[in-house]
Amino acid sequence: MRITRLMVDIESTSRNPPVLPFQSAVLPPMPCLHLPPTQAWGTAGLSAARRAILWLRWVALVCCLSACATLPDVSALGTADQGATPAQNPTVVGTRGEMGAKGARTLLAQRWKNSFADTAVLARLEEIATSSPLIAGNKLTLLYDGPQTMAAMMDAVRNAKNHINLETYIFDQDAVGIAFSDLLIEKQRAGVAVHIMVDAVGTISTPAIFLQRMRDAGIQLQEFNPISPWRQAGPWEPNHRDHRKVMVVDGRIGFTGGVNISSTYANSSLFRSKSRKTAKAGWRDTHIQIEGPAVAALQWEFLNHWAQQDAPALADSDFLPMLVPQGNQLVRVVASEPDGDQEIYKSYVLAIHLAKTSVHITSAYFVPDPQILKALTDAAARGVDVKLVLPGMRENDLAYFAGHSYFAEMLSRGIRLYQLQESVLHAKTAVIDALWSTVGSANIDTRSFLHNYELNLVVYDPLLGQAMEDAFQEDLRLSTEVDAETWDRRPRTDKLKEWLARQFGYWL
Repeated sequence: MRITRLMVDIESTSRNPPVLPFQSAVLPPMPCLHLPPTQAWGTAGLSAARRAILWLRWVALVCCLSACATLPDVSALGTADQGATPAQNPTVVGTRGEMGAKGARTLLAQRWKNSFADTAVLARLEEIATSSPLIAGNKLTLLYDGPQTMAAMMDAVRNAKNHINLETYIFDQDAVGIAFSDLLIEKQRAGVAVHIMVDAVGTISTPAIFLQRMRDAGIQLQEFNPISPWRQAGPWEPNHRDHRKVMVVDGRIGFTGGVNISSTYANSSLFRSKSRKTAKAGWRDTHIQIEGPAVAALQWEFLNHWAQQDAPALADSDFLPMLVPQGNQLVRVVASEPDGDQEIYKSYVLAIHLAKTSVHITSAYFVPDPQILKALTDAAARGVDVKLVLPGMRENDLAYFAGHSYFAEMLSRGIRLYQLQESVLHAKTAVIDALWSTVGSANIDTRSFLHNYELNLVVYDPLLGQAMEDAFQEDLRLSTEVDAETWDRRPRTDKLKEWLARQFGYWL
């Protein structure tokens, strides 16, 4: 499908997207994404003091300018009137469109043979909550930390033939950013259409001349939601940020997760390292590479988000080629946006609520709202193994201490907490019952769920679930468990910082 036709379809059907070539079912409207300001100042070149001052000014600004919104009540989902029973399978689409009921049931029974009934109910409820179908026939590759992720992404860029679509919160002018931009410029000059969307806050410390250099080479580069109200075509909403990290190459290979384009991620963590020592703290993050029909859903998210901006039309490219199965993994692409339906949030609450054996979460920013907290404590109360790996090194003081303000309650309710040592935690992942997994850009905080444009991949697959479990156990190996008695004896100054930071929880 060519972009000239597609752009007309997007503009005229923003709430009812057109049928994509790989399915006859209609995908949900494509949401946008933005990253919490907590990370906006974590780029090289800004001192800790300056970051703190800028962050406080930003919080003050958005508090004054933004009206309060609320997260949806998820408790009604799963009641009898929702019709989510084992007899009603979740919708599954493939390269030929939506599968029939019999074919879908056969496929799901094969993939979920040890837990079909329970998993089918969760998948059906999640479909009701997100309006996104399961997409069959995919091959997924987990990528750990920045170096492995950037190597895979740059390899895909080198092999691009038609187009490269990149959406990122941060694009720094540093060794990694320069190398990546040079490669993109090279591909643009070779006839590959390159389109980039960066967040205005995420790139606030990136020199304008660096971004302009890519534009001058012919790359279409769009700044999402400019900070200056005089540069904003529509309503000025400075608290709405694009936190997604998405790249699609030739419409056939996609990437998403937590890694930005920055040398900040150049040093690997100690993940799967035999050593427990490192000269410089690395960053622990997770990204995922997608091949197969689900790439079209990633692509649609990018195209729809671009069309919503005050941006020029994209270059004419084959954005949505016909795709063939590359594997057998079932994927749901879940995107959320401010003033939307908070689909990622609903997915998390539902999955935790229906957990049978384990809830294992790795979260860089963890400031739970009452429903997330209740889902976790209820799970622990019914005997589910609830463990969280959280930061042991500070990257943002407000989020760090706000998260700590919940520790005592969670520990008293049977939730086991661990703090990753020697590395800066930036991953946003979860694995539940070793079957339901998610990798993406969304943190477990109100900022990600309510204020940002975010995108997560939800996967129902036992093999990927086991790989995610293995990664979680490795993170546990590199973490220190929080002891309730020791925690209670922490300094009073820390308790005061926690109380103060928690007052900003809505904005974190």
